[in-house]
Amino acid sequence: MNSGDTAWSLICTGLVLLMTPGLAFFYGGLVREKNTINTMKMSFLALGVIALEWALVGYSMAFGPGGRLIGGLQWGGLGGVGDAPHATYGPTIPHLVFMAFQMMFAIITAGLISGAVAERMKFWAWLIFITVWSVVVYAPLAYWVFGGGFIFNEIAARDFAGGLVVHINAGVSALALVLVLGPRLGWRREIIRPHSLPWTMLGAGILWFGWFGFNAGSALAANELAGNAFVTTQIAAAIAATTWMLIEAARTGKPTTLGFASGAVAGLVAITPCAGFVGPFAAFCIGIAAGAICYFALQLKFMFNFDDSLDVIGVHLVGGIVGALLLGVFADAAIGGTDGVFFGNARQLWNQFASIVIGGGYAFVVSLVLAYILKMTIGLRVSEQDERRGLDLSLHEEQGYVLE
Repeated sequence: MNSGDTAWSLICTGLVLLMTPGLAFFYGGLVREKNTINTMKMSFLALGVIALEWALVGYSMAFGPGGRLIGGLQWGGLGGVGDAPHATYGPTIPHLVFMAFQMMFAIITAGLISGAVAERMKFWAWLIFITVWSVVVYAPLAYWVFGGGFIFNEIAARDFAGGLVVHINAGVSALALVLVLGPRLGWRREIIRPHSLPWTMLGAGILWFGWFGFNAGSALAANELAGNAFVTTQIAAAIAATTWMLIEAARTGKPTTLGFASGAVAGLVAITPCAGFVGPFAAFCIGIAAGAICYFALQLKFMFNFDDSLDVIGVHLVGGIVGALLLGVFADAAIGGTDGVFFGNARQLWNQFASIVIGGGYAFVVSLVLAYILKMTIGLRVSEQDERRGLDLSLHEEQGYVLE
């Protein structure tokens, strides 16, 4: 047991927890005023129900002793998860601390999906979806990649802090959900503007701050790997934000605050799988790629006519894919134990691609089935009257602002 590593991991766990309220502010400012409370509540809800699910069954399924596909239930209800370190999951920190750190990942991954379905999904349908989804989608994928499953051991793909498990997973699941849910009333026929960009910028700042816990904390120790992840995270976010802003200014003549914030998030997403495998120069390249590719990826929803309310697919799915693939290009064994194309291991790029197809494909299909089941039973979408009135009043009898 190492007290410094434990303290660092506890701090990073708190930072990752803070990201979910940050996400609530980020998303809450992007919707219309009449849907502010509902949108924020969708993120905060994950702090409750996913934490319970994780403690009861999720952690054991994702990290417990198992076979190729899923962990067993030996650690259900956190039985057998105590203060002693685990040889695989943080050998110098308490097992309970590692469990809590991973709990925060499960929470924010569910919260990320809410941005795609904002302003039109039933509250109870959302609660059921994320609870079941965390069991049948998130836990198996986490096991395959982080818990000793076949993607890590047999395909030999790598994911430092959740490019596949968190961002691609959330992105493809969001895509499945919006395809079943349908677009908002008035989408593509009327202008739908964010109601509070200051809230969104506050959320972006909190997310950026918390992301250092997300990435650097994944080293599970206060060491040189954590330092490398910290630096590469900052470089990629800064470069991606600047790249997005410059492209936006060149195309429209008006660099926006939302564009800068979106670019920063895109860079943070893309560096997430890579942070502990690449150096600063690679992070610079990854940031440029993420800022540029994700900027143009926002047009996908218009090309294919699906309403991704807050661009979860364009930023998290596309950014996650960019990062996962570029890990296969820039990975340096001197940093993280795995080489990529630039260091003579062309096979790693194929490994990364295969993991995206398999993991992303699984998440999409299961999420699509779950969405259809909910649609045919309790229904996914609020009534037209409730949508026009706004979900804050129609679902919660609350208002974000009461001006007298």
